[in-house]
Amino acid sequence: MIQELKISNFLSFKEEVTFSFEATKETTFEDYQVVEVAPGVRLLRFAVVYGANASGKSNLIRAFEFLHDFWFQSKKDISEKTDAIPFKLDRETPKQPSYFSLKFYVGGVRYWYQLEVDESKVYSEKLYYYSSVQPTLLFERSLLNNVSVVSFNQAVVKISAVAREEINLKCLPNISFFAARNQVNVALTKIDAARDWMKQRVLDSIDPVTPMFEFAESRIQKDEILKKHLLDFVREADFNITGIKSKIEKQVVPQHFLDYLLKSDSMSEEEKERLKEEKVFTQISTDFEHTVKNQRGTEKYILPEDLESEGTRRITGVQTALYMTLQANAFLAIDEIESSLHPELIVFLLKKFLENKNNHAQLLITTHYDPLLNQTDELFRKDSVWFTDKNETGSTELYSLVEFNGLNRIASLQKAYRQGRFGAIPKINL
Repeated sequence: MIQELKISNFLSFKEEVTFSFEATKETTFEDYQVVEVAPGVRLLRFAVVYGANASGKSNLIRAFEFLHDFWFQSKKDISEKTDAIPFKLDRETPKQPSYFSLKFYVGGVRYWYQLEVDESKVYSEKLYYYSSVQPTLLFERSLLNNVSVVSFNQAVVKISAVAREEINLKCLPNISFFAARNQVNVALTKIDAARDWMKQRVLDSIDPVTPMFEFAESRIQKDEILKKHLLDFVREADFNITGIKSKIEKQVVPQHFLDYLLKSDSMSEEEKERLKEEKVFTQISTDFEHTVKNQRGTEKYILPEDLESEGTRRITGVQTALYMTLQANAFLAIDEIESSLHPELIVFLLKKFLENKNNHAQLLITTHYDPLLNQTDELFRKDSVWFTDKNETGSTELYSLVEFNGLNRIASLQKAYRQGRFGAIPKINL
């Protein structure tokens, strides 16, 4: 589970900000929304971020995305960019590295990862774990004469001189330690536990343009348990869908088009190998069975996916992602969750996610839908609410609702938010 993320000089974050899943001492929804991952360490399963357009809400999610992608992206050439983007509205920050600090738990073990990286190279990379109150270094990576140098804590990490040298050779200045380590056949138990957590427990984020129905389709076709779960969900959400049927359609690829695809960079090597062997495109189509009542009684009709509303397609995909997050005890971020969804469905989605007791899955959402604030203490906790706001330098500030005093005396958090008591709203000059 994620404990906290610190960011500075990345996208709209100039000064260091801290986002935390650490719970306060309040006990609201303790059994469902708080997980004690270690003695005295209580982490939240949910957080929501509010803010005006272009205030930096999405950039918080992009920071999580960057770390996940950077850990596993290899580069073919030393000249390729790292994809780290510094704060651009200043003369000095574009010359300086971005900084990330991520604290997380794998099982009951706490890890601390630190990274300093600019657009072309890594300056510093470290991973610690906690076997006691003090952190123990696992590896440290620095930059010496534009060459990455990786060293290990030999008291904890057992690695041969040959494997250590091979990792150093693979560790180009523009890739992470983990991308280099993955190219070397060696077991690094404590380090690999952190790597596997990032790979398996931090899921791809969702934004308004993510093709969610296509994401769901490929999984519905293979997973009958998921299909039943979605049917139960849409019935409970008052859709008149009573069946989901999917089928695989294959189409032969003409030779001239096959040659073109195999030469292009639009497909992975794995996809190219499959296409070369099968010489067919595989396409999944999904039909929905609707049960309706009319003067003739109860009747069933089949609607193909392209006739379903965008809202139906969207919620099918989002619920699939939430189901997978719960199954894997993973972390998922959804940017602008209200996209194509009715407000009541947003509340329903969150309620279904949060009612899972003894689950370690975490959900981070951003939204403009401020009536959700009135669900505080009814659906989620006060310490789950965060805000982003731009200051006069153009930099994003990130802060928690619980930093404000007198919250229990406020009758409507939504009204207080609209009145500007928490900031993070557009400043419109009429």
